[in-house]
Formats: sequence, structure tokens, C-alpha cells
Amino acid sequence: MGHLQLWLPVLAGLAGIVAQEDLYRKVFVFRKDPSDAYVVLRARLEQPLQNFTVCLRSYTDLSRPHSLFSYATKTQDNEILLFKPKPEEYRFYVGGKFVTFRVPESRRDWEHVCASWESATGIAEFWLNGKPWPRKGLQRGYTVAATAAILLGQEQDSFGGGFDLYNSFSGELTDVYLWDTGLSPDKMRAAFLSLRLPPALLAWKSLSYEVKGDVVVKPRLREALGA
Repeated sequence: MGHLQLWLPVLAGLAGIVAQEDLYRKVFVFRKDPSDAYVVLRARLEQPLQNFTVCLRSYTDLSRPHSLFSYATKTQDNEILLFKPKPEEYRFYVGGKFVTFRVPESRRDWEHVCASWESATGIAEFWLNGKPWPRKGLQRGYTVAATAAILLGQEQDSFGGGFDLYNSFSGELTDVYLWDTGLSPDKMRAAFLSLRLPPALLAWKSLSYEVKGDVVVKPRLREALGA
């Protein structure tokens, strides 16, 4: 069982007790469809981001649009967003702009995705199940603000809120990470394989989070390929 600590919240407007827990081989189960539930993540961001990588693993039978990872600031609701508008497409947003990555339609199995971005070149990378997709250009020279509301399960249309229930996530999420650097190809593959990873701003094995609504932490029933 993971070690559990309690932390007082610091994010304005999102009151409650924040848990810090090792969630190895556990998942967040978003039980309802559609849903108003979400999970607030607490990261130790000390400065704006010039580079970042976000990774996570999802398991769902949804065919409608849904949000996977939402990072909003007070001036930009889609500062960072991983969004799946349909089964064969992902959208990766930085600073309100997005690029599209077309993928094979899911066979109702776990999908591991990583998306990285660097300001200097504007290069956006997308990896699905340990394999890279062709790189694209996005928001060259942009800076991602550090003061953010970071949510799983909902797309924010305002800072910490403004949800559309029909963009909500239903299913299981696990292995969520956020780094303030672009991961190397070896580390991207290591994330897919659940191997040792560098220290992160958000790490699944020491995650500070707060559940809002009908989300349950449970052991993983099916092992994901590579996990």
C-alpha cells in the first residue's frame, strides 16, 4: 500500500484536502458517463515552462470527445491540453493553439501517450504506445505560465472550471507524469514500459491530488502492454 500524507491546498478556488500517494499499479476510475467528476493535480512549478513533456495511460470505450489532461491559467484555458475528439485522433494544445495527430482507432485497450514541446523550435512530439509520430510545429517562442489549475477528467473553459460534461472522461487513467523538459527517445520508451524515469513535476509514484466527485482509486485489473 502506498504511503499517504495529507497536504493543505494552495490553489485558490479548489478547496479541500490534497492526498499524496504512491499510485503504482493503481488507477483513477471515472465511473459515470457523462460526468462532472475530476481530479485536481498539484505540481511544484517554480517558473514558467520553456519545455515540457506530459505522459499518461488511459483505458476507455468512449467514442465521443473527451479530455485527458487539462492545464489552464487565468489568461489561457488551454495552456496545455491533451484532448481526444474521436477514437482515431488526438489534439495537443499549447497556449490555445493545437496540432492534430491521427492514430489507429483504439481496440478497446490501454493507450499510452506522451506529448512534448520546446519553445525554442516550436517542435511538438507525440508518442503512442512507445512509438513516435511525425513531429509538428506549434507555438514557437511561447512560454507556458507557471500558475495553473491542472485537472484530469475535464476540459477547462475557465481557470479550474467551465466544464462541458460531454467532453468529460469516463474510464480509467494511470501513470500520469509532467516534466519541465523534453524527454529523450529512450526516456519516452521507458515511460511506456514503466521503467525508471527522471524526477518530475508530477509523478504517479508520488502524486499530490484531490478527487472531486465520482472518481475511485482502485488496483489495475488489466495490465497494459509495457506496464
